Amino acid sequence: MESTAGRIKRGAYPELTFAALAVGYVLGILIAISMGYASLVLGFSIEGSELAAILGWGVLRGVMRRTSIVENNISQTVASAVNGASAGMMFSVPALFILHRTQPELGLIDFNPYLMVVACITGGVLGIAFIIPLRKQMIDFNRLAYPGGIAVAAILKSPGAGLKKAGLLVGSAVVAAVVHLLVIKVFKIPHEAWHLGDQLGIPSYFNVTFYLSMLTIGVGFLSGKGGLVFGLGGFLCYFFLAPILASQAGPDIQLLVEKGPSALRGALFKPAGIGILIGAAIGGVIAAFPLIKSAITSMQEAGKTKQAHGDAGDDNESAKNAMARDEMPINVLYAGIALAFVGLTMIAYFVAPAIGWPRAIGMSLLGTVWIWIAGVIVSECLGRTNWSPLSGMTLIAVTILIFIASGVDTRTTIIVSIIVGAAICVAIAQAGDMMLDLKSGYLTGASPKKQQIAQFAATWLGPIVIMALIFVLHRAYGLGTEKLPAPQGQALADMISGITGGNVPSYRYGAGAGLGFLLAVSGLGGIGVMIGLGFYMPFYIALTYTIGNVIRMVAEKMKGHRWCEDVGIPVSAGLIVGEALVGVVLALSVVAQGAVGGG
Repeated sequence: MESTAGRIKRGAYPELTFAALAVGYVLGILIAISMGYASLVLGFSIEGSELAAILGWGVLRGVMRRTSIVENNISQTVASAVNGASAGMMFSVPALFILHRTQPELGLIDFNPYLMVVACITGGVLGIAFIIPLRKQMIDFNRLAYPGGIAVAAILKSPGAGLKKAGLLVGSAVVAAVVHLLVIKVFKIPHEAWHLGDQLGIPSYFNVTFYLSMLTIGVGFLSGKGGLVFGLGGFLCYFFLAPILASQAGPDIQLLVEKGPSALRGALFKPAGIGILIGAAIGGVIAAFPLIKSAITSMQEAGKTKQAHGDAGDDNESAKNAMARDEMPINVLYAGIALAFVGLTMIAYFVAPAIGWPRAIGMSLLGTVWIWIAGVIVSECLGRTNWSPLSGMTLIAVTILIFIASGVDTRTTIIVSIIVGAAICVAIAQAGDMMLDLKSGYLTGASPKKQQIAQFAATWLGPIVIMALIFVLHRAYGLGTEKLPAPQGQALADMISGITGGNVPSYRYGAGAGLGFLLAVSGLGGIGVMIGLGFYMPFYIALTYTIGNVIRMVAEKMKGHRWCEDVGIPVSAGLIVGEALVGVVLALSVVAQGAVGGG
């Protein structure tokens, strides 16, 4: 019961409403663009549920004067579902554009973007449909933590703090946008303009470069102390390995050292970083085997639970009715899985008729099974550690798909494998996001069924937004360049080049892969991926990111954890959104000018 404007309202709080869906769609587009851009810059994705909850409170409660927590939970569920496509597609689709630079004769960027979008929507439906039946087991019975879901629930339960956080986020976004415009348009500072080594009189291979990026500092703050390993990878390259190479290496490496840090990175550190990423991805899947076992146990127990309810007879009719109210009908989920499987099969065939129906069915069958397995693994990992082996699952899936599709021309093999692989990646991301949002709903008293409907209702929008964003950013800046390194896409592209017979420095990739594998199985979560990104990324990004880590650590010590949660995190999220949106708007202006000039 609540009182609004002198009237007494009775009944359930508003939940799955038009306002929640509309706000969720708008915020989802905003967050997907921001996080998609950031993932191309930094090489890892940022979960958007907490950002969606903060902005949702600002709009629904601050502007629209609505007071329902569960309605805001639906809004953030929709927004994070739209954002789910950003990691899934940004880890896979850029590989086609990166490969096109080295093999333009194949025409890899001439793929059908509409089929790519449909494939990713289909994958999203599969991922959600597979994971929903495990909600009760993973959340109600096993009580997995899902730290991200707990953080979202905390925001939803503190409406006053939510409004304050929304204001801080918007204000810092404006600051970041202004700073980025000044850097890019007014002062026109290139990425490596501030080479502090020249002023300090130290050798150039130390690569002491700095670039003012509010986005990178903001992401570093969000990561805190745990993100230091990313910067550690860069420092290892230029402050440990480079001096050793300068004094001990052979003539060919000495020549690279003399050319400066860019040559060292291009010939040595970048290939090694890609190898570390690949090795860490594979090792991460192997390291997740205990969680795989736990996930399989959860599936078995979920089946027993459903069977027990089915055998209880009329005496348990009320319990069965309660479950029906809680969950979407299982027949609807089965139908979704069947339709999605047929859709993936048809997409694989229409993309590449030369592979024939048997191999198209084989690719779809593999994709469907892998989505089920990987979705459960990622959900279990997120629930226990808040870490997701998404990139590893994608690399393995695309590798297997390439072997299934082989036998036709190289272009067809690559395109069909990446399209189906992107669908798998989006599916895995949506499965993990669904479970995280269901956890926040569990803690706020939301209806799981309505959250599930909202997630399905939002799955279609993300792939459309991200596909358009990819084309705009590639046309303006180029994917895989210094501006947008897209390291996960680069790792996938290099792996594909190796499989299809490209000329790659295998010994450097191999050495990096060995190191990445060892780091991944060390039991330290995603440290291998972070170290690999530090090797691969331009050092000015690693340095700026580390500054954000240090600011968070100092703030924790001086102001306390609560201040960082209430003030630091929304401010940092705003820094990411502000710079990313300016970057996208500038890209759109570049594309528009090119279109006018071309006309």
